[in-house]
Amino acid sequence: MLLKLLLPVGAAVLGTAAVGQAADPRGRWITASGNLEVEIAPCGDALCGTVTKVLADNSMSRAGQPMVPADARPALGMKILIDLVPDEGDTPPATWRGRIYDRENAKTYSAKVEVDDKPDARGELRVRGYVGLPIFGRTQRWQRAPGG
Repeated sequence: MLLKLLLPVGAAVLGTAAVGQAADPRGRWITASGNLEVEIAPCGDALCGTVTKVLADNSMSRAGQPMVPADARPALGMKILIDLVPDEGDTPPATWRGRIYDRENAKTYSAKVEVDDKPDARGELRVRGYVGLPIFGRTQRWQRAPGG
């Protein structure tokens, strides 16, 4: 009898843990442009996204053109997602907020990051950079890196 009562509770706890893990952006991701592999990992009390591989150098604003970065520093090792923290009230956290750096124009924007774990999305990371309110921005879809 006790086992019958505990099984649904255990399933609910495991289900909640799985949802929390599915919404966790940690790991390695390929940016929408295909230029960079970025690892999202803890840094201090938040998460940061650091470039671990440079895969290409295509412009994000001029299709088919090479990127001419306004920031001449090497991309490798650069933090482009900064201070990501869970959105208040999200339990488990599904939305993370922080900042994103665009080296093509050397500007930093507010950012909203969400893992889209629906089967048709194949575990994409939705990254929205914006100014002021999220409505004034652009969403990119990053793909999980192989083994990431």
